[in-house]
Amino acid sequence: MKNIKDTSLNLFLRLVTGGMMFYYHGFGKITAGTDRWDRLGGRLSELIRLDFLSIPLGFMASFSESIVALFIMIGLFTRPSAFLLLFTMLIASLSNIITRGIDGSELSLIYLFLTLIIFINGSDRFSLDSVLFSGKKHIF
Repeated sequence: MKNIKDTSLNLFLRLVTGGMMFYYHGFGKITAGTDRWDRLGGRLSELIRLDFLSIPLGFMASFSESIVALFIMIGLFTRPSAFLLLFTMLIASLSNIITRGIDGSELSLIYLFLTLIIFINGSDRFSLDSVLFSGKKHIF
């Protein structure tokens, strides 16, 4: 069982990572519309040679960086949410490394590793997962 220090650190990590991802990266992308989604998904769809998937892939990246980031913040479906954002950050990091080199990729790599830590840790007692799925009554 985790102690209060560990759960507080997990909460802080989820709030900061999810909040910054949503505010600085996700909100603008999810509300931008199909032109922006087409540009976002274009890199991956060209790589896999399925150009017709650029808008759906761009939407999925925008969804991960916005709605999924909010889920991470509140601790709802924490591991599946972290997995989706982790995959998005993996693609973003690889794309940045290919186009800009390692020096232009530090932000996406930082988000990649923060999300990996959240995925490994999962939710804690200060999460909606704990309240909704544990079967125990939790008092915050």
